[in-house]
Amino acid sequence: MRLLVLGGSEFVGRAVVTAALERGWEVTVFHRGKQPPPPGVRALHGDRTAPDGLAALADGTEWDAVVDTWSAAPRAVRETARLLRDRAGRYAYVSSCSVYDWPRPAGFTEDTALVTGAAADAGPTEYAQDKRGGELAAVESFGADGSVLVRAGLILGPYENVGRLPWWLNRIARGGPVLAPGPHDLPVQFVDARDLAEWTLGAVEKGLSGPYNLVCPPGHTTMGALLEACRRVTGSAAELRWTDPEVILAAGIEPWVQLPVWVPPGSESHDAMHRMDVSRAVATGLVCRSAEETVADTWRWLQEIGGEAPLRPGRTAVGLDRDVEARVLRVPPGRS
Repeated sequence: MRLLVLGGSEFVGRAVVTAALERGWEVTVFHRGKQPPPPGVRALHGDRTAPDGLAALADGTEWDAVVDTWSAAPRAVRETARLLRDRAGRYAYVSSCSVYDWPRPAGFTEDTALVTGAAADAGPTEYAQDKRGGELAAVESFGADGSVLVRAGLILGPYENVGRLPWWLNRIARGGPVLAPGPHDLPVQFVDARDLAEWTLGAVEKGLSGPYNLVCPPGHTTMGALLEACRRVTGSAAELRWTDPEVILAAGIEPWVQLPVWVPPGSESHDAMHRMDVSRAVATGLVCRSAEETVADTWRWLQEIGGEAPLRPGRTAVGLDRDVEARVLRVPPGRS
């Protein structure tokens, strides 16, 4: 298989490239050249936001499939898809469950209502509209039968450039009392970037099309299992102090941002992020590794790069301030 990956040097794109190379595919990466892609690929450089930014793709080369991870202005997806529609067999666009209208009901499927106000030719707007616009752009050029829309939820794993799991690993590795957001058995859903990559490449091979929700199935893991895995793999003596959601919210702590991954049970946000129906993806081959493996491999990668994960441009750092944590846990100064 001849694969073109738009992106390919960071996180999800990197996972797709690595998985394709492991399958023995011929891989071309088109990116801005700010980070080196995995070795073994043909690299083309260009900036999709610049005039003539797609010039490196205009040489007539053909590919069996394209994987696009773009997250900004939909018009960039539209211009690229239009350029490639007669030279590629299938277009897989890594989208997001954010394309569904809010609030999203528990157990929502691919048939759930979508956000409004999105357009294939739009400039950058809100994240949900941008991702939905990217979907529209892919379908516009490749049709409903020639495009795969990967509606991912929370994505974790090595090379994460958002900082969610890296923050938890570093916080727990530091030791001391840790504010662990309860309840312990709160279900959480995420997908390891490598599992997303494997499913996406499998979808291309099988000729799948249309939208697919993509995170681990319900029941795969819990907040307790995730944080306990962090403690095990770091070898930390940290004390996980499980704290009621009401206490956390009363302290003004922002779920998801200050306590990554966590949102309180029974909330619209928990229904939207951790109660997604993924039966369609499971029926077409989605396999998710254990939370323990994702945590262990992410910690190993963090150690290899010195402990601090890179942050994607434009992202705000996540995590809870030490003083806030200590105040909520009533920990004396110097022990947090």
